[in-house]
Amino acid sequence: MPLTPLSADVFLQKIPLVATDMDGTLTREGRFTAALFQSLEALAAANIDVLVVTGLSAGWVQGLKTYLPVAGAIAENGGVFFSPDSEAPTLLTPIPDLISHRQQLAQTFQDLQTQFPQLTESVDNCFRLTDWTFDIQGLTPSDLQQLERLCIEAGWGFTYSTVQCHIKPKSPDKATSLLQVLETHFPHLNPKQVITVGDSPNDESLFNPSLFPLSVGVANVLHYRSKLTYLPTYVTSQAEGEGFTELAQLLLHTVKLT
Repeated sequence: MPLTPLSADVFLQKIPLVATDMDGTLTREGRFTAALFQSLEALAAANIDVLVVTGLSAGWVQGLKTYLPVAGAIAENGGVFFSPDSEAPTLLTPIPDLISHRQQLAQTFQDLQTQFPQLTESVDNCFRLTDWTFDIQGLTPSDLQQLERLCIEAGWGFTYSTVQCHIKPKSPDKATSLLQVLETHFPHLNPKQVITVGDSPNDESLFNPSLFPLSVGVANVLHYRSKLTYLPTYVTSQAEGEGFTELAQLLLHTVKLT
């Protein structure tokens, strides 16, 4: 049953890979903490890989992937992948002409602004390849529903997180891109061996039990409980980065017992 409290008896064997969202999942109030760095380093030392799956821009994620002890990173909600052994991004969405693609996204954003003049382009939007983002602050649930409808009518996909709204290609999403990366870069792993972690609507595909039965929501995911079709299988007792640290400690405890 979804949203089972996370406990020490959940993981009876070592988990080889954790695929996790970043904002609101690894961060606390938008920042990394010392406890997070310690958790990531301890997981790496225990040979538990961490793969970031975020809506953040390709430009930002390229830098973060370089400095964090992670096994790679998926950016832009599945649009781009950065492997641990290459600085160059791999597009997971087939886009023949990136310049034209960006121009079309910009036009769609301008069209949205005619009905929502308060929309503000996100600070990292200039570092993006596959999607276009604007700040979620001040938007109501009704606004978000209307924005989604307008984007779909224009031929785009739409999703949002705790910080941003995304105008994006219809595919992929976080789950399909993660499956693609697992197949090409982690072929020895079965998706049922992977823990997926998130906190908001753009993580929903990672909670699909038919794809990833070992999904975990940090406690702040409960704010979106009524808005999600798929709920995480487990939920931490703590929110944001503390929730991820809680999960990490349980995984490390399992390693000690095996």
